[in-house]
Amino acid sequence: MLAHIINVYSSEENSRYFQTSEELNRGMNMNTNPNAPHWRKLYLSRAKLKASSNTSALLSGFAMVALVEIGIESDVPQGLVVAFSVCTTLLVSVHLLALMASTCILPHIEAVSNVHNVNSVKESPHEKMQSFIQMSWAFSTGLGIMLFLAELVLICWVKFNTKAVGYNVAAAWASTGIVIPVGIVFLVFAFHFYKKLIAHKFDNHERNLAALDRMAEEIDMNHSILDV
Repeated sequence: MLAHIINVYSSEENSRYFQTSEELNRGMNMNTNPNAPHWRKLYLSRAKLKASSNTSALLSGFAMVALVEIGIESDVPQGLVVAFSVCTTLLVSVHLLALMASTCILPHIEAVSNVHNVNSVKESPHEKMQSFIQMSWAFSTGLGIMLFLAELVLICWVKFNTKAVGYNVAAAWASTGIVIPVGIVFLVFAFHFYKKLIAHKFDNHERNLAALDRMAEEIDMNHSILDV
């Protein structure tokens, strides 16, 4: 089973490599094309959908296996069992929503990206579907990962806080003490990542505006020379 998964991921990586090479060759001819920003946005949307699809499929599969395979003893507190059930259901539901959005939108973007025509970007739905793409990305890499960390804590409490292991609360608290700092680091990283990303986009827009200003000045100078 593991070998099959590795082979599948290897084939996917190879296909991504050839697609990337093709896209770079195409981009060489798009440097002066007005559709180049739209193509970059299309490639970014496609990459986000692929990443969210793979992540959601993997984490939701782990959650389902944990729900089916875990043995819940009769002496586990009812509140803990309810919390575990709710967290697992939310985790699977969130990742399935992200997976559904990726599965529905990605084929339409792939169909356009494989067309060897720079003007075909207008046929892609990635602009109008941007809200769903961002939702899929946020659910898969944001909310879904936080729920997965909570799932780890609850699994440890369900497994260790039982008579069969001597009510080993210390082990459950140890896992909780590890996951909480990891969750804080994850949130801090997400905050700084999006802050840097917004700053990067702002700088790009400033450079584009400066380039447009220079082009406008050159056009005005050419017009003034022609008038003379």
